Parts: sequence; structure tokens; C-alpha cells
Amino acid sequence: MTVNTSSASCQFLSLHLLETLVAVLPVRDENGAPKSIVYGGTERHMITSQARRRAERVHTRNRANAGFGALAGRSTGTRTREWALITARALTSEHGWDADEAILTARAVIEATGLKFGDPAKKTVANLTKVLLFAPADAGTRIAAHIDEQAGTVRSWVQEYVQAQAAAAAAKPKKGARKNTGQHEVDTSEGSEAKLPPLPHATRAAVLTALAPRDAIDIALYGRFLAEIADSPNVDGAVQSSHAFTVHEAEQVDDFYAAADDAKLDRKANALDFLDTADDAGAGMTGYQSLITGTFYRHAVLDRLKLRRNLQAAGMTAQEAEEASVAAEAEFVTAFVDAFPEAKKNSTASTGSLPALVLAFEGERPYNYAAAFQAPIDENPVDKDGEGPAGPAAVKRLLKHHAFVSRRRPDITTGRILTYDPQIDALITTLENTGVASVASPEELTA
Repeated sequence: MTVNTSSASCQFLSLHLLETLVAVLPVRDENGAPKSIVYGGTERHMITSQARRRAERVHTRNRANAGFGALAGRSTGTRTREWALITARALTSEHGWDADEAILTARAVIEATGLKFGDPAKKTVANLTKVLLFAPADAGTRIAAHIDEQAGTVRSWVQEYVQAQAAAAAAKPKKGARKNTGQHEVDTSEGSEAKLPPLPHATRAAVLTALAPRDAIDIALYGRFLAEIADSPNVDGAVQSSHAFTVHEAEQVDDFYAAADDAKLDRKANALDFLDTADDAGAGMTGYQSLITGTFYRHAVLDRLKLRRNLQAAGMTAQEAEEASVAAEAEFVTAFVDAFPEAKKNSTASTGSLPALVLAFEGERPYNYAAAFQAPIDENPVDKDGEGPAGPAAVKRLLKHHAFVSRRRPDITTGRILTYDPQIDALITTLENTGVASVASPEELTA
């Protein structure tokens, strides 16, 4: 395999970003509380890399599907448990199959390939795979096309498969049943797996081909792991992402809210006497929500060589992989800058945030600058031995850290910085020996 890359020293594109968020909750734990970590001896708010990666992946996919950006019109992936439902819809809408037969067939074919499904007795999960599967968006359509093309063979196999499943279910001991062996009783609730007819070879091959990463750019970028099907290729993603954390100690607000009941307020406004008014007093609902504020540092890195290898392994030529990789890098950087998790977006307007600073550069290895903020920023005024507001203070620390590391690592290329904050822009002009150049758009952050 021939993989094009301009220089070994430019293999890794490192991205660093500082953003200030006010009264938001982009990610939360199982109790609805903000996530946090302890770093440098103090608690910090945290936005997980999983939340960021999903926001970036969906942002890239939506732009491509809408015909915008460098990846316009290119294939992307969908991560879902609903591949049987998607395949069944394609069978009914595109090939005229009966809906009940379509879902029975789709589930049987995908299940026999190696994926496990939910409990058949529970309608909500019966036709959902137990794991999320990240596959090209057209996988269901392609599986449906093969099923329809091989309808006779597949229908015959499905009938045999369903009958074998029913026989196995009837013969299976009830949970907790015990068998007397003469010497001691043995629990048989985990009986041996029934022998089911194997999926026809051509159909299994068609399903694996449809589910394979192929030319889905976001699978090459972010990777996927599918342990359930041993002969379906896994992809080691080309993007590494860190958890974002506040550069200062965490501060959380538990916001009390009262929601009005419109019907009660209307009656109160039109009440004829004070007794009617009293009956409709009080809020319709009350509660608390946690909100966080702070300046966050986050980091991601793109392995350009890995991206090209992933695309070539999926079937692209070296030239095709090169062209797709350049486009994917441009969109990845745009998503890193613009995408934001959508939790509480309507009540906090969090998705309108813009970064205070983005730093980009290349190197022969990734460079994570989280250590610059191990000591939390003290936001007390400078004349009181503090560093002042966290945003400008973090910019100073980050650029100073980068300049220091760059002088000791000759593989690091000249850094490029982007800001959307006029105060930060003015601050940068006062800093000396930063070793970076200012740019005006995300597209200019890539070399």
C-alpha cells in the first residue's frame, strides 16, 4: 500500500482551543449534575471528549449531506441500533415488500451475520441491535437491495431459520430450572446454543460489504469498534480528542426555576373575586438545574498518515485517499472550531459560543498542552497577586507554553492562531516571541 504524506514531521496536526462559556450545561452525569475532575489539586468542570466528538461528527455529516464544505456530497456514516428497521423500510418503500415480512427478514439476516438483538418479547427493543453500529449511511439500502435480488433464496432460509429459533425456544429450560444428575443438581438455565441454519454465503458477504467502512469519511476519522462480527473490519480512528476542562477552579450554580401554568394565570387574571385568585396562586412547576461557567481548554490531534491509510484500506486509491484526506482535514478543523454539544441549547444558547483562541501546528508526534493549566488560574486582580480574568490569562499561558516547547522540539512547525475575541486579538499584539502567526478563518489553520 502506498500512502502519500508530505513530510514525516507534518504527520500530526495538533489543535488547541480556549473558550469561555457562561451559564451552560453541555454535558451531565447520571444525576443531571455537571461532570468534573480534580486536576492540580482543585476541582474543574469537564466536558467529555465523547460529547465533543459526537458534536463534531454530526456537524461534519450534516454539512456534507447538505452540500456544504469540503466534504459536500461525500459518503458519511450513521451510528445506530436500528439497522434492521432501516433495512425493512427500504424493503417496503423501494421493493414493495410487506412490512411484517420485511422486518422479520431484515432482523434474521442481520442477526445471523453475528449481531445480537434485544428481547423478542419486548416490542421496544425486539428489532434493535444490542450495540450501536457505526456504518455507512446507505448500508440498510444496500442490504435491502441484496435481499430483494436474492428473494427466493433468502425467504427459504428465513423460514428455516425462524422455525429453528422457535424449536430452540420451546426446548430451552425455564430460567432457574435444575437437572438431577443422580449425584447433584445442575443449573441448566444457560442451555447450549441451538444449531441454527447458517446465512447463505452470498448474503453474509453482501451484509459485511454493506456494513464495512467503505468510503464513509467520518468512520475513517473517528474509527469504530465492532467486536460482535469478527470478520467485519474495525477502524482505528485518525482523530484523538481530550476532555475539555476549566483552566481555573470549578464554580457551579444550582439555579432554582419556577414554570408558569398558562391556564392558571389566565383564570387568575380574569378572576371576579380574591377567592378565585387564591385558588390559582403558585407556580405550575418548580425545580433546580445546575449551570456551569468557565474558560475551558480542549485539545485534539489529527493523524494524517492514519487517515490516508484508513481510506486506502477501505478501497480508495492513493490519489483518491489523498484528495479525500485533504477535504476531511479541512472539515475536521471547521468542526473543531464551530461544533458544540446541543444539551440545553434552547435554554442556554450554548451553541452560539465562539472560541477565544485556536492554536494549530504540525509535528512528528501529538502535543497536548494541558500541563500549562495544572496550576489553576487565580482570577483575582493582578495588583492582588492574581492573573486577572481567566480568558486573557489562559491565552498568555498557552502561547508562552507553546513558545517554550517549540524552542526545544524542532519538528514543531510555525503555529497559526485564530481568535474571535477583539480583546484577545489586541492582547496577542502585545505578546513577544510567541512563534505564531494570526489567521482569519478556520480554513487557514490547516497547512
